[in-house]
Amino acid sequence: MFIDTDRFREIIDTLSRNKSRSLLTGFGVFWGIFMLVFLIGGGHGMQDMLRNNFQGFATNSALVYAQPTTKPYAGFRKGRAWNMTTADITLLRRRIPQLDVITPMASRWNVNATHADKKTSVVFKGLLPAYRHVEEPRRRYGRYINDMDISHDRKVCVIGKKVYKDLFPGGGDPCGQRICVDKVYYQVVGVDYNTGTMHINGSAEESIVVPFSLMQRVYSLGDNIGLICVTARPGIAMADITQSIRQVIADNHRVDPHDEKSIKVLNTEVMFGMLDNLFNGVNFLILLVGIGTLLAGSIGVSNIMMVTVRERTSEIGIRRAIGATPKDIMRQIIAESLTLTALAGAGGIMLAVAILEMMELGNTVDGVATAVFQIRFHAAVGALLLLCLLGTVAGLIPAFKAMSIKPVDAMRDE
Repeated sequence: MFIDTDRFREIIDTLSRNKSRSLLTGFGVFWGIFMLVFLIGGGHGMQDMLRNNFQGFATNSALVYAQPTTKPYAGFRKGRAWNMTTADITLLRRRIPQLDVITPMASRWNVNATHADKKTSVVFKGLLPAYRHVEEPRRRYGRYINDMDISHDRKVCVIGKKVYKDLFPGGGDPCGQRICVDKVYYQVVGVDYNTGTMHINGSAEESIVVPFSLMQRVYSLGDNIGLICVTARPGIAMADITQSIRQVIADNHRVDPHDEKSIKVLNTEVMFGMLDNLFNGVNFLILLVGIGTLLAGSIGVSNIMMVTVRERTSEIGIRRAIGATPKDIMRQIIAESLTLTALAGAGGIMLAVAILEMMELGNTVDGVATAVFQIRFHAAVGALLLLCLLGTVAGLIPAFKAMSIKPVDAMRDE
């Protein structure tokens, strides 16, 4: 609907006759669209922050570890302590083709690492190169451990972000430098900047990673394995092969395959599924609250326009008497409703975007935003269209009432 300058000035004059009423009515729309945009943008930002905590972690993975038995089996009493071994890795690869990555892990906590006169406490981990498919590293410098490191028995390591900043406060590329852990020197070949909170046996920030075979030899671990990390092939649900994993390990150690407390299989796929359901629920709640608040504001506009039409009965009658058609009256009322809604809504959108921008600036690490607190383009367009639609609908009932006013009745009321 085209509105020329004169008509727009007339609309503004009409809305300005009762400024308090117009401001209070507009505030309802202002607050409604502000809440809708702010909740959508804030919700996306919070989801980004949560996703960053799990960034790089395989969503179809599981962790397998041994606990004392809780059921008697094959002549053994319950409470028997046992350990997984490297033979379990071979058996899992051979008997469960649905598994993609199968990699062991060995860990030591509160280990002191030194470089020159710097010292820090770290989590010391022994891993295979394939572990990067379980918890993807974010390389800042250098590389990750590889098969050549294992075959050539290289004493190399990859250090986490916190370890790097503690041991090399001056910054720069530390690759080629040597650090000491438990009186053994290792050459730094990479720096992992992964800062996610989803981790196994200690965060990547505080970890030093060496080849698994090297850690076995340095700490005389033998064939014992404390933890096995596995991922399923694409299209395979980890829940469908969990019992098969237990069965293979149980057969190798004479443990009851149904003793779930003894052969622990932590399925991270379930946790990520719950997280997705949480995001869907939050998105629905955001839309429900935002649109509900916006509707309440639009109903307020409609009610005020009804009061305005009643107060302007004589004015509308005079307009009809001098030649204004019912459609002209209808356009005038709808235009007033749409203008009030649009002006208030534009203010709400601008305030919401400004606050979201400040929240985004406040969530930056090393100059990079960790979460995007803004609404997407299609969401912004949708909010504008919804605003215009509600402004038009809010003016329809008052407009129809104004159309039904007859000049003679208006003069009689006057």
